Amino acid sequence: MEFRIFFALSIIALSCFRWMRFAESKLPQEEVDALGEITTVMGVTHWEFDGDTCQIKKVTLEPPSEAKSSIGCEYHPEKDNFSHVVRIEFKWYNLPGTLPPQMVKLPYLREIDLSLNYLNGTIPKEWASMKLTTIALMANRLSGEIPKELGNIETLTNLDLEANQFSGHVPSQLGNLINLQRLVLASNNLSGTLPETFALLHNLTEFRISDNSFSGKIPSFIQNWKLLQRLDMHASGLEGPIPSNISLLSNLTILRISDIDGPSQAFPVLSSMKKMRRLVLRNCNITGEIPSDIWKLENLKMLDVSFNQLVGEIPTIKPAAPMTFIFLTGNKLTGNVPDSILAAGGNVDLSYNNLTWQGPGQPACQDNLNLNLNLFRSSLGTTKLQAVLPCSKTFKCPRYSSCLHVNSGGKDVMMKENGENILYIGDSVPGGTAEYYNDHEKLWGFSSTGDFMDDDDIQNTRYTKALSPSNLSELYATARVSPISLTYFHYCLENGNYTVKLHFAEIQFTNDRTCNSLGKRFFNIYIQDGLVLKDFNIEEKAHGAQKPYIATIPNVSVTDNILEIRLYYAGKGTERIPYPAAYGPLISAFSIVSNSKPCSVQKKAVNYIIVGVGFGISAVCLVLIIVGILWRIFFFKGIIRTEKGVDGQYNQTGTYTLEQIRA
Repeated sequence: MEFRIFFALSIIALSCFRWMRFAESKLPQEEVDALGEITTVMGVTHWEFDGDTCQIKKVTLEPPSEAKSSIGCEYHPEKDNFSHVVRIEFKWYNLPGTLPPQMVKLPYLREIDLSLNYLNGTIPKEWASMKLTTIALMANRLSGEIPKELGNIETLTNLDLEANQFSGHVPSQLGNLINLQRLVLASNNLSGTLPETFALLHNLTEFRISDNSFSGKIPSFIQNWKLLQRLDMHASGLEGPIPSNISLLSNLTILRISDIDGPSQAFPVLSSMKKMRRLVLRNCNITGEIPSDIWKLENLKMLDVSFNQLVGEIPTIKPAAPMTFIFLTGNKLTGNVPDSILAAGGNVDLSYNNLTWQGPGQPACQDNLNLNLNLFRSSLGTTKLQAVLPCSKTFKCPRYSSCLHVNSGGKDVMMKENGENILYIGDSVPGGTAEYYNDHEKLWGFSSTGDFMDDDDIQNTRYTKALSPSNLSELYATARVSPISLTYFHYCLENGNYTVKLHFAEIQFTNDRTCNSLGKRFFNIYIQDGLVLKDFNIEEKAHGAQKPYIATIPNVSVTDNILEIRLYYAGKGTERIPYPAAYGPLISAFSIVSNSKPCSVQKKAVNYIIVGVGFGISAVCLVLIIVGILWRIFFFKGIIRTEKGVDGQYNQTGTYTLEQIRA
């Protein structure tokens, strides 16, 4: 009897437990209805959601492979016996709608992540009444001003508006977000100065405002952000100098400032930043010498102080720990290449400096170096040819040419141009962060500088791109890319005027209604060290992505037998669309053609034997000499007769058959 009672009570208990679990997971009907309204406004199709289990069954008919969605729910027994929506995530769905004000119908909602879609409009002011902790809207088409009402959400810890079209001034009310830890405003059209109220954001750990149109100086109140771990200001519009009190930010692990205007400044004192891992101070008009304290930062893995006005010698002190990347490109450094640099890291770029020229016998030119070292134009050299050919044994051109055609990032390809078949030489060299390549046979090469940051790829194999399948011709379906600077050079050119044609097609973005179409790429183009195109945008010129465009630069003067084409990333454009590291210069092909001479090998240089045709002529001459000698010693046995010359001497002459002559 007791057993039967116990069994019955157990069944009842289990049933109650199952009912309680069911109740805990079930959403109130009003929240289920609200989710239906929210997804409709955003443009979700084929929406299927189970309110009993808080599980999404379907969002769209055929979601993209990268798509990610979830509805997070939590059970609140102190309130009722229902679960409630606390998190909404729809990423990579390319949703075409707008941001729904109906989010307010979810009273327990804390996190909104709608990154990587195609949403338009602006942020609803109604959201200001919610107790949100995260608003992540990266890579959409949102526009207008940032609502000042967002400053009322005191619970907010993460605000990410990167890669949208927001404009106007940043509202000072955002300074009220005293719990904010992460503020990302990069790649918008924001202007004006940074609000003074931002000095109150003491809990910031990440602040990124690259690629905007801000004005004024970098504010000194950043010293208040003692917890800051990452600071990004690439081409933000703010001017220098970098505040000296930046040294107070001892928790920084990533500091990235580049392409700022303003007066020249000394190298900032950064010795207190013991946690620093990536330090970028590029094109900041920094003068003076590189402080030796930099090499004492034990956690430093990347140092980029390229394109400044640094002088003096490279410190000879050995870095405290092996470094992965060192970029000293584009300065005025002098002296020899110290052994400390050769032992410092895996990728070292010293191009465009005034160092002592490195010859074949010097340590920097040894083949057994355990690093990638770029010495292109690292010294002035006695001649410009010497500067572009570091570690070379000779500096005399074997021949001179009057044209060059190169297919960047691809293989040899024949193209029809003006009725002629033109061979574009393949340039499929993988490349690298500090890459110097020289084709000694065809007398051209390239120098590539920089690391694609945030791609988690220290192997750096992403310097050529290909679009497959593609409706583009083979010439435009591949490209070479670079994170900072890419220089193509052709030496041993005939002096004179040339026409340079640069071929482009934006193959990393798309021409559709997806977030992949929202990327923006800008870079500057220099020919012979002169700026010819600033903030060049391939899509804008070609009227869309994956369309060819040719930039023609006429009458380029060559006076020292060398022509250089340099592409430079000045910090503008998106960096994370369609994926991290999609930025920097991109080129499909280029051609260099003389305005006055045919496209062929032209002329022999002094002290060199012409190869190709020249070798053939030399061989013919040698054969004729041998034939003459053999003739003189009667090697050929033909019909011999003796005749008397006008000088009274007897001369022997002979006639030969056709077969003998052919032999």
